Amino acid sequence: MGAYIFISVLILIACVLLILVVLVQDSKGGGLASNFSASNQVMGVRKTADFLEKSTWTLAIALVVLSLVSIFVIPRNIVQTTQESQLKEYYEGSQAVDYTPAESQETEATETTE
Repeated sequence: MGAYIFISVLILIACVLLILVVLVQDSKGGGLASNFSASNQVMGVRKTADFLEKSTWTLAIALVVLSLVSIFVIPRNIVQTTQESQLKEYYEGSQAVDYTPAESQETEATETTE
């Protein structure tokens, strides 16, 4: 259960970061990345765009991988499988019921009708 919660939190963090990175990227009409294109910036505009693109791909791949890993750590309902196995043992262990009438009942029935 703990691993599932941990993976779920990582997926949530990756989703939020991916949303922020996509919103910061430069679109055709200009985006938030155009505000960081000042001449005194350490990284140039091209390096900023490259970093944002690489971080987008990295977060997207991390999101897919974390989603696939979460499949394997989903907590299973162990009680249900125990109940199913107990029911299976009960039905396999029970004896078959014979529904044919006994001979004594048949002879008593024929004697009373005669």
